Amino acid sequence: MMTIPNAITGVRALGIPLFLWCYLGLNNVALSLVVLVVGAISDYFDGKVARALHQESKLGAMLDPTIDRAYIAATAIALVINDVVPLWLLLVLVGRDIWVALALLIKRRNGSGVFEVTFLGKAATFNLLYAFPFLLLAGESGAGRIFSIIGWTFAIWGVGLYLVTALQYTYMALNNSK
Repeated sequence: MMTIPNAITGVRALGIPLFLWCYLGLNNVALSLVVLVVGAISDYFDGKVARALHQESKLGAMLDPTIDRAYIAATAIALVINDVVPLWLLLVLVGRDIWVALALLIKRRNGSGVFEVTFLGKAATFNLLYAFPFLLLAGESGAGRIFSIIGWTFAIWGVGLYLVTALQYTYMALNNSK
């Protein structure tokens, strides 16, 4: 169903290849930063708009976290390619997403649908989407050290929460809970 929030999510999805093109293709950090920030802001607003307009949908509930995962993975890949973050960060993030996808298969096999996004899941995503622009800026300005500290603080919290939510979603899958 096409709703305003789903349209926002769809536009956010288009930001993924746009970010990759700006960052890896054009090597334009400023434009890449704008795309990342707009993507993060739109992630916040699609849910707010859905609730305000009473336009929550199953499609939106499925698309939003899927686009979040794709945004996080694509950004981490690009940052690894440009040596902004180490490979282990990408491996942990993608490994966690694979783990949760397997937990979802177990949940569906047990007769349930998708996971409801938890508060910790939202917090993990927020921290990672907040970290990436700071990490991107870390090597691009005189205030790089400050941006690096801020970015890595959010990244470490995000990774930690990402791993905690892997356990949380696994528990939910094994116990057939929402």
